[in-house]
Amino acid sequence: MVRYWAGPSGLRRFDDGSTMGKAAAREHRQQRVEAIRAEQAREARRKVVLSVTAVSVVILVIVALIVVKIATGSNTTATSTPPGMASPAVVAGVTTVPAATSNAIAAGTVTSRPVPISAPALTADSKPRIVYVGAEYCPFCAGERWAMAVALSRFGTWSNLGVTTSSATDTYPNTASLSFHGATYASTYLSFTGYETTTNQPQGGSYAPLDTPSATDQALVNRYDATPFVPASSAGSIPFVDIGGKFIISGASYDVSILQGLSHEQIAAALKDPNSAVAKAIVGTANVITADICKVTGNVPSSVCTMPGVVAAGT
Repeated sequence: MVRYWAGPSGLRRFDDGSTMGKAAAREHRQQRVEAIRAEQAREARRKVVLSVTAVSVVILVIVALIVVKIATGSNTTATSTPPGMASPAVVAGVTTVPAATSNAIAAGTVTSRPVPISAPALTADSKPRIVYVGAEYCPFCAGERWAMAVALSRFGTWSNLGVTTSSATDTYPNTASLSFHGATYASTYLSFTGYETTTNQPQGGSYAPLDTPSATDQALVNRYDATPFVPASSAGSIPFVDIGGKFIISGASYDVSILQGLSHEQIAAALKDPNSAVAKAIVGTANVITADICKVTGNVPSSVCTMPGVVAAGT
């Protein structure tokens, strides 16, 4: 049987069973195999190109994300203080008052000192305990918190100190202050509990509730923020502070009007200047409070309790 095959050199004729026909068939099969292999090679190259392209796109996306992260990271660091939290500058101003400033001020312009009381020792974890009860709307609490924070920073470490202002409609409106709501305090020498019973936002005929004192701590307020420990005219005043069951504070210890119109940062910055009215009031109050804390800690740490400004404020 005669057949024709279209080969690379044109139409070719071969006879089945002939040697030439078999050779042509082998050549035909070989060319088909080579064509298939060529197509497979082209497909493999296409897959490699697609894979490389996909990987390149992924790398470009990752690089872009890293560039964006780096570019925005510096901005985030600069504005990383969460709303309602004290800025690093405010925390530093409160917790690093120079010893020279404290010593120069002594009692400063304090107008009211802690009142000694006869009561069972107030302790927690075998340490003297201090209880503060105030409210964010209260302008007198606003003033006292600054001094409390300075005094306590000498005995331990603050975390998560907040910032707030007193009520916009009360006496000395919008006085800038710290807030103990959500703050924590760690100390080898003391235990501290701070309550801000309401916010500075009106609600109904009062202010929105915030922290609720424990029954035990509310009993301290009821018992000692009253006559004969405080004058009848100021009974129930806030802030109320119990220092180890040996001293109480009811109301502000200085004239808080000096803080009017100042920002948190301005108040904190003024604490290092012994000639500023702000430092004389706040650091002076802190020295007085520190002296009484030293009386319940047994004068430890000595590095604090023997500071000339603290010793002078306590006499």
